[in-house]
Amino acid sequence: MNTSSVVTLNKRTATVRRGRFSIQKTIVILFLSILVVTQVYPLLWLVLYSLKNNEEILSGSFFALPHSPQWSNYSAALEGNYFRYLLNSLFVTSVTMVTVILLSSLCAYAISRFRWRYGQVVMLLFLVGMMIPMQTTLLPLMIIFKNIHVLNTHLSLILPYVAFSMPIAVFILSGFMKSIPHEIEESAVIDGASIWRIFRSIILPVSVPPVMTVCILTFINIWNEYILAATFISSEKLKTLPFGVNSFVSQYSVNYGAIGAFLVLGALPVIIIYFLLADKITQGMVAGAVKG
Repeated sequence: MNTSSVVTLNKRTATVRRGRFSIQKTIVILFLSILVVTQVYPLLWLVLYSLKNNEEILSGSFFALPHSPQWSNYSAALEGNYFRYLLNSLFVTSVTMVTVILLSSLCAYAISRFRWRYGQVVMLLFLVGMMIPMQTTLLPLMIIFKNIHVLNTHLSLILPYVAFSMPIAVFILSGFMKSIPHEIEESAVIDGASIWRIFRSIILPVSVPPVMTVCILTFINIWNEYILAATFISSEKLKTLPFGVNSFVSQYSVNYGAIGAFLVLGALPVIIIYFLLADKITQGMVAGAVKG
């Protein structure tokens, strides 16, 4: 076979490969476009819903734009104890996140870096904790919290939130910490560093990506939690935002636009946090998967 035939064959092969790649790329883009539309449309529909009056909502035209945006719906939503519910959710979520990060990082450090007999047993207990449904603990927790007089307080939410967030946090952090070279700790010990100094100055700064992942996942799960809040909280001034939606719906049951506005405002903090820190979630998951 001469040189010109080889060149022609290579060109044809390259053309076929480009054609296949183009078809595959088109299919992937089409699939992702459909996925984006199906995920974004409900939120977009909710925003349009919140800007309509009752007549437009009850007309059944789901795809129609509002004739005149009803910004008064958002005013009504803000007047419906929104900021009180928001502050309660921020307090409960912040305390839970800080506690989970502190305790889970210490547990993961002990499990992954120390050589002790029961390390794997403790890790197994945390993995078992991931399998326990939250709903099965409602009655026992109700009795316990009533006996220790913390029912209808924010502490009755923070304690179970921490307990149910710890297993996945320990699992993610321990998987990452196992990959950290032991030589770093050995050098620090030679320089006279204590265990606490090694954890605070070496292990924790290196583990920032999985810590951010745990932080964001905990935030999303706790912020959207409803069952425990509805079970343990009855005082209006202590309600969190998801539970407060129920009270707002009862109060504004005939104002559908205001209900939609309240739902938009309730989802807004999670959306903002996610878009600001989405890359941190990806980095943390990749770090835990590859290095763990």
